[in-house]
Amino acid sequence: MELGISTFVETNPDPKTGELISHAERIRQVVEEIVLADKVGLDVYGVGEHHRKDYAASSPATILAAAAARTTNIRLTSAVTVLSSDDPVRVYQQFATVDAISNGRAEIMAGRGSFIESFPLFGYDLSDYDELFDEKLELLLKLTKEEIVNWEGHHRPSIKGRGVYPRPVQDPLPVWIGSGGNQQSVARAGILGLPLVLAIIGGSPYHFAPLVELYKRAADRSGHDAKKLPVASHSHGFIADTMELAAEQFYPSTAAVMNQLGKERGWSPYTRQTYDYARSVEGALYVGDPEYVAKKIINLRKHVGITRFMLHMPLGTMPHEQVMHGIELYGKVVAPIVREEIAKWEKEQGISEQ
Repeated sequence: MELGISTFVETNPDPKTGELISHAERIRQVVEEIVLADKVGLDVYGVGEHHRKDYAASSPATILAAAAARTTNIRLTSAVTVLSSDDPVRVYQQFATVDAISNGRAEIMAGRGSFIESFPLFGYDLSDYDELFDEKLELLLKLTKEEIVNWEGHHRPSIKGRGVYPRPVQDPLPVWIGSGGNQQSVARAGILGLPLVLAIIGGSPYHFAPLVELYKRAADRSGHDAKKLPVASHSHGFIADTMELAAEQFYPSTAAVMNQLGKERGWSPYTRQTYDYARSVEGALYVGDPEYVAKKIINLRKHVGITRFMLHMPLGTMPHEQVMHGIELYGKVVAPIVREEIAKWEKEQGISEQ
């Protein structure tokens, strides 16, 4: 069971003071958070790509490269790279560079993106949303296998016998598929034999178990060994010394972000009742003291089949010192509990190491 953190590097106004942190300061804070996550023994850190005022990470690879030079063990991934509106060659080159700086710890998490600002920014038509992703994923995967590339497509100029450099330390450079739970995207990941990341940010996490089974069936039917393919989840959450403190510290920024997105997307208002239900054992928020959060992660492994858990922390703007303390608790208290319990459970179940 791998444990990590994901962030979108939000720069929303502080929900209590209204103070707005600069993009530059928040980016520097995230690098410090990654360094701490490495120090306390977490396995992976992901940075998501966005192109709007309230998110500072339009270039995840740059942030990860800064962290790569200051860390030793933690894996560094995008979460996600909006591949549909990017150039796969540049994505590959950027993450191969991160891989060199980190000595083999880079990953790419490719997705369509639930935000669409990058499409008009880079001159893409949203009517090509699905076709863009399929074509560019095909090219990206080809780049992971071949140094000299021959390729033809519709939305990007063809490549005829050109080398793509630098080559990464890892061969091949890992590519994961990020999905919001769409059956087609889950099945595609299985057919391609690629690791899957599910965004589990609402409802019951247990409802995602059939999607994991669909993914594994698609992989097996396509000739891949599904037992060797990792499945990750990305969920919002926060860890503090007590249940009450975690709930009170995480709610203001969570409500602010969810209500802002709700206005843009036509969602119902986000209330304290909604929040408290999501914090329950059945809900998709991982908010509480270390023992409680560990319990929810363990249940996710046992009942859904998740082998990598990404805690999205913080959601919105929270005091940096609170986030840093949450990372310490995650690495020093939550992780040992989860790893010990999952190791015992896997031994009892006869599950071999993946």
